[in-house]
Amino acid sequence: MAWFKRTDKGIQTPTEEKKDTPKGLWYKTPSGKIIDTDELKKNLYVSPEDGYHVRIGSKEYFELFFDDNKFEELNPKLTAKDPLKFEDTKKYPDRLKEVQKKTGLKDAVRTAVGKSMGKDLVVASMDFSFIGGSMGSVVGEKIARAIDYSIENNIPFLMISKSGGARMMEASLSLMQLAKTSVKLAQLAKAKIPYVSLCTDPTTGGTTASFAMLGDINIAEPNALIAFAGPRVVKDTTGKDLPEGFQRSEFLLEHGFLDAIYERKDLKKQVNLYLDLIQNQPVRA
Repeated sequence: MAWFKRTDKGIQTPTEEKKDTPKGLWYKTPSGKIIDTDELKKNLYVSPEDGYHVRIGSKEYFELFFDDNKFEELNPKLTAKDPLKFEDTKKYPDRLKEVQKKTGLKDAVRTAVGKSMGKDLVVASMDFSFIGGSMGSVVGEKIARAIDYSIENNIPFLMISKSGGARMMEASLSLMQLAKTSVKLAQLAKAKIPYVSLCTDPTTGGTTASFAMLGDINIAEPNALIAFAGPRVVKDTTGKDLPEGFQRSEFLLEHGFLDAIYERKDLKKQVNLYLDLIQNQPVRA
């Protein structure tokens, strides 16, 4: 029997015979463009019609930067404690367990070392899916240890930021990570080892106030929100309308806060080009 039948009132489909479209087959960008999710993945999660860069995590960035997706993860088992006995709608340890189970991540940053265009590179990549990419003690410690690894092995360092800022559940301990990571980057600079900072959407709060804007080269993906306080907070505080595109990467580039903006497909080549130039090495094809 056919799945539809004609009547005098038009084509009707009995409820029991209706077919639901499987979830996750299509992605709709903010501008309304629709793309097949398989095509989106093949295009590095960038919409080909409007260039919208969908948020991705450390898994996808490691696949992008490391040759053949081969790398050694650094300090993968570090997890947060609860020295402040923090509790809001949930106890902090319960929230951590829940998000760890949901995301498969230990915390909001992963660090790894591997080959990128044939040469060693240390990469730290944040994950917004883990409590909004918030920066707590584990994030600061893993970045610090990754920088130490870069110094000990004379390997360039790439930081990929994607964060809502400091983690409120750790209060002042979270804020201490701003100074901690900044000091480590000063040690990296003293050792004359290159540091490239890649800001992705969003890069806000304490990350922007520390390691995200301290690169030898500061670059970003298109239309990424990069700020300390978000535009709504700024508008509510000043009581003034903000310029069009305020705090987006193009706005920051125009005002001298960024060195360049690159589409995702060009990131690996451009980062390695910078590293070759900084280290006065032959440019890799």
